[in-house]
Amino acid sequence: MSKRLWSLMTTVVIAALVLVACTPATPEPTAEPLKAAFVYIGPPGDLGWTYEHDRGRQMLEEALGDQVETTYIENVPEGPDAARVIRQYAQEGYDVIFTTSFGYMDPTLEVAGEFPDVYFEHCSGYQTAENMSTYFGRMYQPRYLSGIVAGMMTESNIIGYVAAFPIPEVIRGINAFTLGVRSVNPDVEVRVVWTFTWYDPVVEREAAEALLDQGADIIAQHQDTTEPQKAAQERGAMSIGYDSDMRSFVGDSVLCGPQWNWGVYYIETVQDILDGTWTTHQYWGGLADGVVKLTDFSPLVPDDVRAAVEAKEQDILDGTWDVFCGPINDQNGDEVVAAGECLADGDMLGMDWFVEGVVGEIPQ
Repeated sequence: MSKRLWSLMTTVVIAALVLVACTPATPEPTAEPLKAAFVYIGPPGDLGWTYEHDRGRQMLEEALGDQVETTYIENVPEGPDAARVIRQYAQEGYDVIFTTSFGYMDPTLEVAGEFPDVYFEHCSGYQTAENMSTYFGRMYQPRYLSGIVAGMMTESNIIGYVAAFPIPEVIRGINAFTLGVRSVNPDVEVRVVWTFTWYDPVVEREAAEALLDQGADIIAQHQDTTEPQKAAQERGAMSIGYDSDMRSFVGDSVLCGPQWNWGVYYIETVQDILDGTWTTHQYWGGLADGVVKLTDFSPLVPDDVRAAVEAKEQDILDGTWDVFCGPINDQNGDEVVAAGECLADGDMLGMDWFVEGVVGEIPQ
């Protein structure tokens, strides 16, 4: 072989090696599916909050097939027990852990610091890390829409609201609902009873009954069960659901309700992890994203009420208006949001005051 031919062959080999070195390697198909764990505050059988998170988990499995494997644990108390459960999943090799209640925030952050190679997703909180994100939905949007229904359909002008804990998430929901109510009926009072529970069917039913005793003819709620709706139905009253389509469990006395659709977020998030494009974030999607929505109307809802709701929903979808845009007065009648102004996300996420029309106090 001549020196010239040897030199030419050497040049070709070197060029090929350089080309290979400069081209990203095609990833080998992963033999093992991505493992996702879900930590639940209640049971999927609550027909509300956890029920919808578990429906989202099932949507994830259906959408991504053998690319993902999921598991869940229910009835995990907020606090030290949560940290133990989250840590155990990380130790067992789960790739992403979804913690689905506000009180899991600190335990999630703690464990995320111990396992930098695991992805952590916390629902409804505000703390993040390099490997930990937060996610929630603008539930205040369908809350407002459901308030329009309640405001147009109440006859006593007293609406009861069974509330869980006095945290910004719940306060924001009460305010959005009340703004919707009073946008069509400024004479209505929205009376609030606190239960200090997420999932306690007995306590939540008792709270609804107390509000019915005060003359409420529609019951709304921020709880994880259908008991307030059942209590209203048994007394010949109507209700507004929450979390899931509670009309399918209780009946047509549930006029409509704000509903979660977590599968939208779970599918997108896990796909980002699979694609290697996940970065830490704070997600707060609204009606336009599909992560929150208003359930179908009960046959008891008249056409003019439906039309009023649909018109306001379109304003939100078009981006021409949103719920916490002024003028808005607080519970004492003082203006807190001027006409032409809107609350920033940070102000909404830290909300600790009631709007005009709410009857009740925020426990300190």
